[in-house]
Amino acid sequence: RTTMTLAQRLHQCYTGAVHDVLRERELTNFVLPRDVNPVDPNMKAAGRVFTMTGRIDHTVSAHDTLLQWTGFLSKAPRDSVIVCQPNDDTIAHMGELSAEVLQYRGVRGYIVDGGARDTDFICRIGFPTFCRYTVPIDVVGVWVPTAMGEPIEIGDVQIETGDYVIADRDGVVRIPGEMAEDVTAAAEKVMTTENLVRKAILEGGDPQEAYLKYEKF
Repeated sequence: RTTMTLAQRLHQCYTGAVHDVLRERELTNFVLPRDVNPVDPNMKAAGRVFTMTGRIDHTVSAHDTLLQWTGFLSKAPRDSVIVCQPNDDTIAHMGELSAEVLQYRGVRGYIVDGGARDTDFICRIGFPTFCRYTVPIDVVGVWVPTAMGEPIEIGDVQIETGDYVIADRDGVVRIPGEMAEDVTAAAEKVMTTENLVRKAILEGGDPQEAYLKYEKF
């Protein structure tokens, strides 16, 4: 059989299981603020992080903002999940054409501590997009990317290129890059054990006995 990549394995997990694994390893500050949500509740993203940051700049021409934005689209690595700190809460930092381009180029999702627009279209093509709000205003003439691949912070979470992330309708969880393989394997084990607990209870077993047997609930 074809061996799944780490990103594909992580995608089959869910944020609750990954959270519990990180909690057991006594990590802190690894869940993004709860208002970063998918534009469609059924969307899910998982994979290796590529970071971007930017800022509002009213001195830049419409042409230059689009030149810099398309430059970002050109550099976004295949199989990555883009995580953006826009340092702004007024405009959309993702739209339909950009989402389609990233999807075509093999990017696994886009998470922004900011806004998105054209969300009907983004939902229709199914490109996993997570944001704090929606608004029709785009980047033209007002916002530019300033760095790619550099460390960023969203809420109290430090995120670096090379980390991993899993995002679903419950939220977004960051996994330190060096722990990604171990955490994914542990989350897979959690899900297997939970299924055994569920099976025991649904076959008439006592919930507390099932918990004591498997030490998981």
